[in-house]
Amino acid sequence: MADPRDGRPAGGESLCAPFPRELRVAWASVSVFDGDGRQSTICATHPVAARLDELQLELGEGPQWDALRTARPVLVSSLDGPPTPWPAFAVAARQLGVNSVFAFPMFLGAVTVGVVGLASPRVVTLGPSEIATAIRLTSKVTRGAVMRALHEADEERPPEGLSNPAMRREVHQATGMILAQLNVSATEAFARLRAHSFATSRSVQDVARDVVARVLDFRDLAE
Repeated sequence: MADPRDGRPAGGESLCAPFPRELRVAWASVSVFDGDGRQSTICATHPVAARLDELQLELGEGPQWDALRTARPVLVSSLDGPPTPWPAFAVAARQLGVNSVFAFPMFLGAVTVGVVGLASPRVVTLGPSEIATAIRLTSKVTRGAVMRALHEADEERPPEGLSNPAMRREVHQATGMILAQLNVSATEAFARLRAHSFATSRSVQDVARDVVARVLDFRDLAE
């Protein structure tokens, strides 16, 4: 069984930690998906949560895939209840001692970039206030999760070449335009440029080119 991943920003707690603390669930995981559907599990509070992520990737079914496809929360209070659309996942999850499963999509602008998965060994029904809390927490961890995924991707592949002076100028110009559009620092503007690149599976240069050409305005990307 996979070990849980920490997903801990420098000087901070795990991105997963607030969910079991503030909700009536036992386990949580945070996974990010790029534009090609490649998954990166950022953190899991327990090996069971990590294994649930793995199972869904292996089986190609489960609540996280429905949350990604529909861009809506998926709420299953009991896997022993009415049949779910994921028979193989339901059987495997119950063998792990899991009964309740929930999935909340993460958004970066209009793009669904990942899922927060929640689970419990007992039957749990999330009320409206708890659903609102889960959505709030999901929104709060989204940017940190994408930044973590970007960092891991950078460690696994050579950095994008910016040796071409014209490319560098476009990226710098786009960063400056995003800075002005959002009234943020240059560091934050470049981070948002890279995050949008990751979420849409496009190169930083391509996204920068759209910003400079005014095809893409970051003010139009809702938080």
